[in-house]
Amino acid sequence: MKHTSSPNKSTPLPGFSQSRAQFEALVDSALAHAKHLGASNAAAEASEGTGLSVSVRKGELENVERNRDKSLGVTVYLGHRRGNASTSDFSPAAVERTVQAAYDIARFTAEDPFADLPDASLIAQEQRDLDLFHPWTISSEQAAELALRCEAAAMGVDRRITNSEGAGVSAQQSHFFSAHTHGFRGGYASSRHSMSVAPIAGKGDDMQRDHWYSSMRHPDDLAAPEAVGRYAAERALSRLHSRKIPTTSCPVLFEAPLAAGLLGSLVHALSGGALYRKSSFLLDSLGKPVLPAHMQVHEDPFVMRGKGSSPFDDEGVKTQARPIIQDGRVEGYFLSSYSARKLGMTTTGNAGGSHNLVLSSKLTQAQDDLDAMLEKLGTGLFVIELMGQGVNYVTGDYSRGASGFWVEKGQIAFPVQEITIAGNLKDMLMGITAVGADSYNYGAKTVGSVLINRMKVAGA
Repeated sequence: MKHTSSPNKSTPLPGFSQSRAQFEALVDSALAHAKHLGASNAAAEASEGTGLSVSVRKGELENVERNRDKSLGVTVYLGHRRGNASTSDFSPAAVERTVQAAYDIARFTAEDPFADLPDASLIAQEQRDLDLFHPWTISSEQAAELALRCEAAAMGVDRRITNSEGAGVSAQQSHFFSAHTHGFRGGYASSRHSMSVAPIAGKGDDMQRDHWYSSMRHPDDLAAPEAVGRYAAERALSRLHSRKIPTTSCPVLFEAPLAAGLLGSLVHALSGGALYRKSSFLLDSLGKPVLPAHMQVHEDPFVMRGKGSSPFDDEGVKTQARPIIQDGRVEGYFLSSYSARKLGMTTTGNAGGSHNLVLSSKLTQAQDDLDAMLEKLGTGLFVIELMGQGVNYVTGDYSRGASGFWVEKGQIAFPVQEITIAGNLKDMLMGITAVGADSYNYGAKTVGSVLINRMKVAGA
């Protein structure tokens, strides 16, 4: 059943204690008090989140957690001075105290010529329904049963699965309403549910762990617990008898979930905050090639049930589907109103982050599954896990601990561990020779496995 908006604004949606009408009244009273105090502009957002998280380990229930939180956040502008304050107390007196606190902070904050609400002409007027709210009315007992089935499936794959770090099921939902004095009013409810497991294979000096999970807006879209468990176990088993390899330079194939991390590095480098602080390795890259000519990156905030979907950004600015990279060249940055002003540009509707990015290549064929990508790799490294945070976004230098498989003539030869892969993100991005058709959705990013022509691999 689809739940996207309440038929009666005064009735709370399933699972919530606060209604849309209550949130609107709360926000309106905060804005009115800010104006009464003398604010030139103000913004307020009321939100509520609820959820259930259950974890099991080795066939036993470990934790049952229920979360319920609510918040009112207020931003007050005195010219170009800005103050923020928040509260979880929705009483009229607490709302006034919170607005007063934001006002007082603004009074004593240094003036920033770029601090203000977004231009009124950029505010979202239409707020389309993107089918983001699907509450999961699951009990703790039912959630525990799913988690136990998931773990049992993993443990039952092979007797070499000897232990487990546990399995978990989470059902989360939230809703909000925000408004500001440049005319924006909007809000919606959303949900996110997940299931995960982390089995351990082997014993003694040869123990390997891996994990897998499924995360969706709608509980019916989650993978079956048995499928999640089996795949996690197969991943852990495949890593048994891992070894080091000699230091070398070779092509590297990033498994799709890790390739989403490469896309994340690209997004970070093209984001307004990094650009105006000059802490990006892609400064002044608009119109310039940062990927090979066969590659594209597209943003679409309007994917139904998408994990990165939204009709407006965190400032109420309308979002838009657009090319980020076209034929390898940068077509747009990720900008909020503040970062756009700092750069002398216009906001792109990305206050709060990117929306449903897809990285693709014109060279990708429908048959380019993982086996085909291993054939394209030939002889080199297939990476399935990265460790550490060795990325310098100022210079682009990249160095991460890694595990995976050594591949010879397109076939996996043996598992590899305790190695380091290194390069520079500029060279790595320009060195992408192929993108697989094995697309994987990781949060707001969708990408297949990615083949890079050459990286340094430090081993034994």
